[in-house]
Amino acid sequence: MKVRMVGCSHHNASLELRERLAFNPLQTKAALQRFRLTFPQTEAVLLSTCNRVEVYTAVDAPDEGPSHEQVAEFLAGFHGVSLYEVFDDLFERTGDDAVRHLFSVAASLDSMVLGEPHILAQVKQAYQLAMQENSTGPLTHAIFQAAVKVARRVTNETSLHQKRVSIPSVAVAEFAAQVFEQFDDKRVLVIGAGEMADETLRYLREAGARQVTIVNRSYERARELAQQWEGRVAPWDDLLSELVRADLVVSTTGAAQPVVTLANYQQIEAQRFQRPLFVLDLAIPRDFEPAIGQCLQVYLYSLDDLKAACDRNRRERDAEMPRALAIIEDETARFMADLHHRSTGPIIQQLKRGWQTPKEEELRRLFNKLPQLDERGRAEVEQAFDRLLNKLLHPPLETLRDESRHGIPHALLDAFKRLFQLMD
Repeated sequence: MKVRMVGCSHHNASLELRERLAFNPLQTKAALQRFRLTFPQTEAVLLSTCNRVEVYTAVDAPDEGPSHEQVAEFLAGFHGVSLYEVFDDLFERTGDDAVRHLFSVAASLDSMVLGEPHILAQVKQAYQLAMQENSTGPLTHAIFQAAVKVARRVTNETSLHQKRVSIPSVAVAEFAAQVFEQFDDKRVLVIGAGEMADETLRYLREAGARQVTIVNRSYERARELAQQWEGRVAPWDDLLSELVRADLVVSTTGAAQPVVTLANYQQIEAQRFQRPLFVLDLAIPRDFEPAIGQCLQVYLYSLDDLKAACDRNRRERDAEMPRALAIIEDETARFMADLHHRSTGPIIQQLKRGWQTPKEEELRRLFNKLPQLDERGRAEVEQAFDRLLNKLLHPPLETLRDESRHGIPHALLDAFKRLFQLMD
C-alpha cells in the first residue's frame, strides 16, 4: 500500500502561486474525473483552500500510482501553467509522513491561524466531493475518516480551539482595530455571502459594527445573510457606488478575476474625499487588485498580510502544541500499524486456505484406511490435524504480524510469497 501527498501551502508557496493552482468546486469535480481517467487504479482526494492545494493519492501496490512529477504535471496542466514555474514550490509527503501531514492539517496544526475551525469542514468537503466523483476507495476512506477522528481528539483534549483563532477573528482584532478605534459609526461593505463573510460579520457585530451592506452576485443569498445580521442588500451592479460610501470592506467571493480593479477604484476615488478605506481581501484569488493598496488613504490587506498576526497567535499557543503533536504521533502510529496489519490479512487468509486443501486430502485418505472410526474418533483426528496445522503456521504468521506493526518491508513480503508459493 502506498499513500502520497503532493501540493503547496502558505508555508512554501506565494499567494500568487496558490492563486494560479487553486480549484473551485466545479474545477475540483472536473479535475477528479480527469485524474481518474489518467490514473484509473489510484484513489485520489483534492483539497483546495485559501492556504493550500494538496492532492492525496493511495494505491494498493507500492510500485503503482502516479509519481511526484506526474501529479505536479497534472496540477500544472489542468490550469495551463508550465510545470517548471510551479514544480519547485510543490512538496511531497509519502507513507506515514503523508498520513501525519493530513492529520495535522485536519486538526488545524498546519494552518496559518493555528487552531482555526474551518479547515476540518474543508477537509470533510474535499473527501465528500471525491466520494461523489467515485475517486475514493478503501485506503482514502480509512485515512480521511481517521483524520476527522484525530481533529476531534485535538479539539477535545487541548485548548487550541478555545479562543478565537479563525482568519476573520484575527483580521478584525489585529488589523481593523488598528485603523478604527470603534465600529458602531462605520459603514461596513461585505462583498460575497459565503461562510467566511458570515463569520467575519459575527466578529464585526461583536466589535460594535451596525451599518452593514452586503453585495453578492446571488441577490437571494445576500438577502438571507443580510436578514441574519440585520443589514441591507445592494445589487451587484451598485458595487462601485457602495465602495464610495464604505469605511470598511470585507471581500470573500470565489471570482476567478478581481472584482475591483485599479481602474474601477480610480473611477470613484475622488468621490471618497480621501476618507480612510480599510479593505480586508480574504478571497483566493484576490478580489481587489493589489495596486489599489497604493492609493491614498487605502489600507488593503490580503491573506498573506495576516501572517505576522498568525505567528503571534501561534506563539501564544505553543504551550498546547506538545500535547496536540503527541496526539498526532499517537494516531499516526496507530493508523499505520492498522494499515500494515490490514495489508497482511489477504496473505494470511491465502496461506491458511492453501494449507487447508492438503489437510483435507490427507484426512480423506486416512479415513478411507480406517473405516472403523466412528464420528467421535473422526472428530478427534480432525482436531489433531487442526492443532498441528495451527502450530506450524503460528511462527511465520506471528513474524508477519510483528513486522506489520512497524511496516512490512517489501522484500519480506516477496520472500514470504515465494517461500509459501502464494499468488498475487
